[in-house]
Amino acid sequence: MKTPSWFGCAMAVGLVLACAESQRAVAQKAGGLDASVVQTGELIPPRVAPPCAPGRCAFSGQTVTVLLYTGRVITQSVYELKEEFEAATGAKLSLVVVPYSEHFDNFVSDVANRAGKYDATLAGAWWLGDLVAGDYIVSYDKYYNDPRFPKWNIDDVLPAPRNLLSYAGRKYMVANDHDGQVMYYRRDLLADPGHQAAFKQKYGYALDVPKTWDQFRDVAEYFNGKDLNGDGIPDHGLSLHLKVGAQGMFHFMSFSAPFVIGPDNPKLYWFDPQTMKPLLESPGHVRALEVLIDLVRFGPKEMLNWDLGKSWDHFLAGRAALTFTWGDLGALAQQEGSKVKGSVGVATMPGTREHYSVVQRRWVKTEQPNQVGNVTGGSWAGVISKYSKAPEAAYYLLALMANKKKSRVYAARGWDGIDPGRSFHFLPPHGNAKIEDYVRFGWAEADVRDFSKAYFENFTNKLQLPYLRIPGTFSYWQALDVHLGEAVNGRSSPEAALKAVSVDFEEITIRLGREQQKRAYRASLGL
Repeated sequence: MKTPSWFGCAMAVGLVLACAESQRAVAQKAGGLDASVVQTGELIPPRVAPPCAPGRCAFSGQTVTVLLYTGRVITQSVYELKEEFEAATGAKLSLVVVPYSEHFDNFVSDVANRAGKYDATLAGAWWLGDLVAGDYIVSYDKYYNDPRFPKWNIDDVLPAPRNLLSYAGRKYMVANDHDGQVMYYRRDLLADPGHQAAFKQKYGYALDVPKTWDQFRDVAEYFNGKDLNGDGIPDHGLSLHLKVGAQGMFHFMSFSAPFVIGPDNPKLYWFDPQTMKPLLESPGHVRALEVLIDLVRFGPKEMLNWDLGKSWDHFLAGRAALTFTWGDLGALAQQEGSKVKGSVGVATMPGTREHYSVVQRRWVKTEQPNQVGNVTGGSWAGVISKYSKAPEAAYYLLALMANKKKSRVYAARGWDGIDPGRSFHFLPPHGNAKIEDYVRFGWAEADVRDFSKAYFENFTNKLQLPYLRIPGTFSYWQALDVHLGEAVNGRSSPEAALKAVSVDFEEITIRLGREQQKRAYRASLGL
């Protein structure tokens, strides 16, 4: 039996014990983690596939078995489709549910053994490096324009998230969830005349939406310790989650991007594509970690042990002025229980005034803030096993889930973990969504206008943080997560932590094969 290099969560030395916990945590926004402050809504997507006529059902007698993980975040839409899919196709839909910590291993064991127990699963975008390298999944190129299947348009997906749906020129992931991180701020606080006057007196410039991380720091410092929700208790400048094994490495990726990526260096963040030598200890990465550690002072001490849900709860309760995270938070802020609905400003991630070019090996200053877009996260979407016994019926299911009318509801309700990324999710002039629909879905108009604009600008930014999609990606990310935690908790300097990351990256690359990794990395960058 041939198993992929990461099967069984093979990790660099010293990281094995943290693996299972980290895999569970990554799913929680790898799909989206429920916040406890707010309640989920009741929006249901419309049925769009008519029932097939008796004797004319395309997939009568077939069964499509889909592997899912426990919970309904990201997976909710599959449960909702069961009756509609079965009536439209004549096929049966069987859902196999396992703990998230077993999700990877179950699917990969099945395809590695060519068993064909599962026809499809919802995969994180970082899986593709392993799945394509192992020849474990099939492209849906031949099904995409076939009139037998529900029609959806891949060109509706904005450029950055669209890139994650294909690998080496072939389509593998059927559009569903479109992750990326943005900045959230309290619009009411920044618009308050008293705060504006006090901030300008202290910092010498006008209080406004931060465009750089230096400005973000000043705003966080200013609001830290003030009562931000009227309960008489001092609150905080920002809310983050920094617990090791709870996906903090995702946030460092987005945060650090403008310290490294720039117009002269649009692609080199992870490795040198000529040698596969890691770049994570560059001066730009080090400075980013130094700035992040400085920001920690302006949040609650407890956030060193927070997972994502606790960080979101803190913001939703009105106890923080700033945060940066995924699109789920914008939608959750509109739900019952939120203390900030109508006051949630959203903008693209702040940038820097200079970045370290690993190409030129020097710091490069920019006239305007150097802001970098991202598709950080899971961007969970359906893939079809090479050993599926019903690949066409499986594609029908995934294409039905990608339908425009359904996707509009998925992205608007938020609590399902499915984030926006297609033109019809965005308000004019960026897309063709209707503000009336979002208001009907429960959004505050000002909040969704900010949200739509921020995500459109994030996904269409010409500068994008490169998304790692090579064999062993999870092992590399786990190494980064562990050593970031050491630095944030004061057990290591930023320089030493990132040096340790590079050492672990080298061990993983050697174990998996440098030439194989180099080919995969170059292919993932389009080189």
